[in-house]
Amino acid sequence: MKIVYFTHSLSSCWNHGNAHFLRGVLRDLIARGHEVSVWEPEGAWSLQNLVADHGEAGLDAYRQAYPELSSRTYTPLAQLDRLVDGADLVIVHEWNDHHLVARLGAIRRGGAPFTLLFHDTHHRAVSEPASMQAYDLEDYDGVLAFGETLSEVYRGWGWQGRVWTWHEAADTRHFHPPAQEQERQGLVWIGNWGDGERTTELEDFLFRPAQETNLPLDIYGVRYPDEAKATLARYGVRYHGWAPNARAPEIFARHLATVHVPRRFYSTILPGIPTIRVFEALACGIPLVSAPWEDAEHLFRPGQDYLVARNGAEMTRQLRDLQNDAGLREHLVQSGLETILDRHTCAHRVDELLDIVATLRPQTATPDRHQRIVA
Repeated sequence: MKIVYFTHSLSSCWNHGNAHFLRGVLRDLIARGHEVSVWEPEGAWSLQNLVADHGEAGLDAYRQAYPELSSRTYTPLAQLDRLVDGADLVIVHEWNDHHLVARLGAIRRGGAPFTLLFHDTHHRAVSEPASMQAYDLEDYDGVLAFGETLSEVYRGWGWQGRVWTWHEAADTRHFHPPAQEQERQGLVWIGNWGDGERTTELEDFLFRPAQETNLPLDIYGVRYPDEAKATLARYGVRYHGWAPNARAPEIFARHLATVHVPRRFYSTILPGIPTIRVFEALACGIPLVSAPWEDAEHLFRPGQDYLVARNGAEMTRQLRDLQNDAGLREHLVQSGLETILDRHTCAHRVDELLDIVATLRPQTATPDRHQRIVA
């Protein structure tokens, strides 16, 4: 197939977590012989911030890890019909302009034979519903939602039978345990401060427990305001700023354990949606302890693939257990990796995507690829 994906950015993961998953999915599609084109808007916010902070060298880790991937930019005046010419499948990520989404729908309505899917990997459907409902998806064939609770939101908006739950996953070509173990020390957390939607949780489940167990804590991420940095300094946290996601495996490999602190929307209104970091951490073979999070879809085996702490005091106890029990650490590593390899690799998600497209192609594909067949 010829596949065209419209993303916010493929090359930049600066506050753009979807780039992690997208890279893994696209490289798997390419490995299977599919033709892949990626388009991103000129002046993408994520890329601008990355280059402003780190220059072109900030892209080196991505380019070295994913040599088979590339993307091109389009301007607001671009002739989109040329960008999707000959495509069998077009996927549009939700972090795109409303006008772009509508224009691609109009091309589909005009008779273009490709399958057109909208990919939602955020909580805005519940945190900013008016903004999400403003997307003109009338001519889209379906929606890919990264959690069942998000799929339910779309079904409530009339998408019954046309929304599929398509979880994120780990790119195990890149995210895997180190070939040779090295000394591991302390905790690591890779995550962005964001808009303060989990400030209290970070203090209760990460900063204070790390301090109470005397475990050094390294933090990587962006959008940390001065008050956040002051909090980190008060707890003795070592803040390193942004790190390319392609370097995450080597960062995990230096640490004893990591912690999952879900954003409030994913622990309350949209339960069952883990951050991409859970998949990546387990794939890299690092023990993980999670703050309260309901695995509503039974993606993992809580207590076996990772530990769960119901409050800050329990987090402190769990971290102390990990610190002192090498057998426990080894059990979590083996169990978590087993679940990833069995169910949650990007190759699994490509299988799911191709199955979804196969159910839709009979309705959209045509022998001469110029005229849409209506059943």
